[in-house]
Amino acid sequence: MSIEKLIIRTEFIEMKKIIYIFLIGSATMLSCTKELKIYPETEKVAQRFYRNEKEIEEAINATYGSLQFKGIYNLGMLAIGEIPGEDAYDETPANDNGEYGMLDNFTNIPQSGLIEAVWRDHYMAIQNANIVLNRIKDISFNKEELKSNRIGEMKFIRALLYFNLVRCFGDVPLVVDEIKDPQELFGQGRTEKAKVYDQIKTDLKEAIALLPTRTESNKGRATKSAAQTLMGKVEVTLGNFQNAKTFLDEVISPASGQGLLDDITQVFPVANELNKEIIFAVQFASGVNSNSEGTDAYRMFNPTGRVEGKMTGTKGHGVLSSKFYGLFTDQDKRKGSYVKSLVSGLAYSNKIAVPVTVVEDAGSDFVVLRYADVLLMLAEIENELGSTTSALKYLDQIRMRAGIGPYKGALTKQDIFEEIDMQRRKELVFEGHRWFDIIRRGRAALLLGLTDNNKLLLPIPASQTATDQSILQNPGYTK
Repeated sequence: MSIEKLIIRTEFIEMKKIIYIFLIGSATMLSCTKELKIYPETEKVAQRFYRNEKEIEEAINATYGSLQFKGIYNLGMLAIGEIPGEDAYDETPANDNGEYGMLDNFTNIPQSGLIEAVWRDHYMAIQNANIVLNRIKDISFNKEELKSNRIGEMKFIRALLYFNLVRCFGDVPLVVDEIKDPQELFGQGRTEKAKVYDQIKTDLKEAIALLPTRTESNKGRATKSAAQTLMGKVEVTLGNFQNAKTFLDEVISPASGQGLLDDITQVFPVANELNKEIIFAVQFASGVNSNSEGTDAYRMFNPTGRVEGKMTGTKGHGVLSSKFYGLFTDQDKRKGSYVKSLVSGLAYSNKIAVPVTVVEDAGSDFVVLRYADVLLMLAEIENELGSTTSALKYLDQIRMRAGIGPYKGALTKQDIFEEIDMQRRKELVFEGHRWFDIIRRGRAALLLGLTDNNKLLLPIPASQTATDQSILQNPGYTK
């Protein structure tokens, strides 16, 4: 573990005790009126906190830590991003209340505990970011530049959280102020997704202006490249390819400090986390803080038959299909590095490290943004804009590193797109991108046979629609 990770994580552990009451309060922000009585007490605590630079820094680290929640990057966004796609499936769909099997079969219900966690945890994290953004304005820092950096970090995190929400649920409540009384929100309903995207882009533009470039001293924090990459991904999602190119071109410039590693085996090892290919990651560690700093992704998403030393008890909710595994040739270096197969034929992602202590405590960071994704987005963008030569230049960087040589296929726009899409499947496997790639290109019917467009969005949690009737359910779902 790097010293930067250790410092951030140590401060977060201490901060947990202080902010616990705020997290409970945040959970009620959009959930349950029975807990409104907690807010006078949380406000008293808030007045005794956030008083100086040190306390604001602790709150910022706690906001980073909230990205570890189950409904965000511990399990939620990985499950939603992969299981509905064509390459992963749930080996045990009836287990764990069927929450992962419903993602696989497009039978999601508003009562799903996983979907409720995604909604709740994102808004808890947004509230944490909003608190910092509200309170930091009146706090003096020894270095004003650092204060600006921290504001940029919080705006990046808030934009990331809303980007997740709007892709999962469509229209969502848009909250950009610290909520001191959740009654302020009741009756406001959901905000049109176009306006949510406007806010995402506003936050990211401000973050880009405020954030520094990547250096050894700020590894693990949001940087200018992270905000530019996320903005590029937002614009690609919206089909604004020229806009996306403007931002992503900055990420591949030498000044960014980012780049593609030469050795594919060094991208994901725990010992080499936060390398130059990783643009932004949510940090986890195995065997730290009484087993509460690890991710449960290893246990939940590995085949039930996988045994590594003393590590057993995997649940099989995110197994890779044998058909997908068969797409990798023996020459492809990603076979055996990114993906592996059991004797039984069940395949799995090898990007999640084996836990050190207990099976639900893996130490692999969740990679949110990666340089390889930037290259593949640029390949797609250039192909859409009609520049075949540039598209192949970016595509072949991925192919050459994988050991499969340059692209030699047909040069029609569609053929090149299909190859880019294939390399996205292989290179970014089990990083939470596949489902969102499918729906942003409108290919759910073609690739999955999914013709009910209502299923492209998740249901709003039943607890939410029951609490605030102005928040209407998505079409195709019951209350």
